[in-house]
Amino acid sequence: MPYNPLDTLPAEVRTRASRIRLACFDVDGTLTDGQLYYDHLGNESKAYFVQDGLGLKLIQRHGIVPVIITARDSASAARRGADLKIQTHVGVRDKLALLNQLCQREGIALDQVAFIGDDLPDITCLRVVGLAVAPADAHPWVAQSVHWQTPAGGGRGAARQLCDVLLAAGGHLEDVLAGVQP
Repeated sequence: MPYNPLDTLPAEVRTRASRIRLACFDVDGTLTDGQLYYDHLGNESKAYFVQDGLGLKLIQRHGIVPVIITARDSASAARRGADLKIQTHVGVRDKLALLNQLCQREGIALDQVAFIGDDLPDITCLRVVGLAVAPADAHPWVAQSVHWQTPAGGGRGAARQLCDVLLAAGGHLEDVLAGVQP
């Protein structure tokens, strides 16, 4: 029997994950390890974990809308979202207002949203969504405000772990492992 990410999760988290139709991902400290690199001209760069990107594409293929949301005005994040062909919002000052707009546009309730974030700019969203998640290395104030904390850290597979849980909870695990494209 293949590994099932739901096997180690509490029943409440599995139930919450089964309702998700929109999944929001913070960037710095979640899709990246939180480090910012600047070259001698002041250009910023970040590293993204390739397995996280595949996870976002997999949930998208299976009917869950992935969205990247970052408070930083980050060309790197915009480029990553464009590469993945997923909705990306950079320079967002009020993540909760954007989240409410996204729910209205998608015709869903907040309990059908997963949000993964690692620090205080994410906490207002984490407190209202159906599945609040933080990477293993999230700030302690955020970690105590979520339903589940991933075993992996930001930029090191945390986003992929959330995607795998959503895929399994949605009944897509066998299709994903068989390479079936919806």
